[in-house]
Amino acid sequence: MSMRLGVTGGIGSGKSTVCSLLAQGGAVVIDADAISRACTAPQGPAVAAIVQAFGPSVLSAPGVLDRDVLRERVFSDAQAKAQLQDILHPLIGAEIARQSALAQAHKVAYIVLDLPLLTESQRWRPMLDRVLVVDCSEETQIARVGQRSGLAPAAVRKIMAAQSSRAYRRQCADFLIFNEMVTIEALKVQLRQMLPDLEI
Repeated sequence: MSMRLGVTGGIGSGKSTVCSLLAQGGAVVIDADAISRACTAPQGPAVAAIVQAFGPSVLSAPGVLDRDVLRERVFSDAQAKAQLQDILHPLIGAEIARQSALAQAHKVAYIVLDLPLLTESQRWRPMLDRVLVVDCSEETQIARVGQRSGLAPAAVRKIMAAQSSRAYRRQCADFLIFNEMVTIEALKVQLRQMLPDLEI
């Protein structure tokens, strides 16, 4: 039976790096963000419901969402954020279940669910055996995102404020990786200690 491992972390924590290492080690990684992007791509399965909920102002062209407009809307309105999640989460959950069943059939040791909103929503935890939280200081988060995306510190802090607090994420962890000033090799060592069947 595969272990279902949820991986999460704040923006800029290095969660994607850890998931990449897990994939190298033989885990099947299911990326909830990638599924969400597919659902909201032009003519995607979530687009019509989103337009019905938020109106045509969230479109940049017929059937094409204006992601910047939608992002601004949900970041500034908790009710709008909950509405969007109510549309997306069932679609994401169904696709995760489909991909998980395929991985389970191949008898892999670990099925990794890359879930940015794992601690923000109660939907995902019952699907998991363990939760791995990738953690770093808030200053490092701001610096990494600034280097990666060119966002100003105030913009990064706004995104961080919409996520679970660092303290709460740490409370939710079965496994915790502190990804601050560590090498890739050191990350591999931490993962091998947590997950003995990992082949890295």
